[in-house]
Amino acid sequence: MLIRVEIPIDAPGIDQLLRQTFPTDAEVDLVQKLRQDDLLVLGIVATDDKGKIIGYIGFTLVDINGDKECQWVGLAPLAVDSAYHRQGIRAKLVCERLDSLNEFGYKAVVVLGDPDYTVVLVLLRLYRIN
Repeated sequence: MLIRVEIPIDAPGIDQLLRQTFPTDAEVDLVQKLRQDDLLVLGIVATDDKGKIIGYIGFTLVDINGDKECQWVGLAPLAVDSAYHRQGIRAKLVCERLDSLNEFGYKAVVVLGDPDYTVVLVLLRLYRIN
């Protein structure tokens, strides 16, 4: 498995993964719109040995009460191919990239999505402790 920054040729594979992972095309539409509006701060893919995209995480700028310079990012979406669940890919996508965002000067990460999806929250808490 390889984790790397997404490149334009990854878009169809990311779209396919998001369609398989989520019940609607909302996440596909979101990522496409963020790319189009140049609001995607960081998009990361995990690929298998053949180059197939098996994981994706996106980070976008957060605007708090009109303050676009707050240095916060939103984490969404986070997706991993169901055939690769329970292999630590989510944790790697989140934790390794939090280091990158920290180096770029971002001060906080807002987790967007299902409030019952506590895995991401636990990972973020563990990251802060370490």
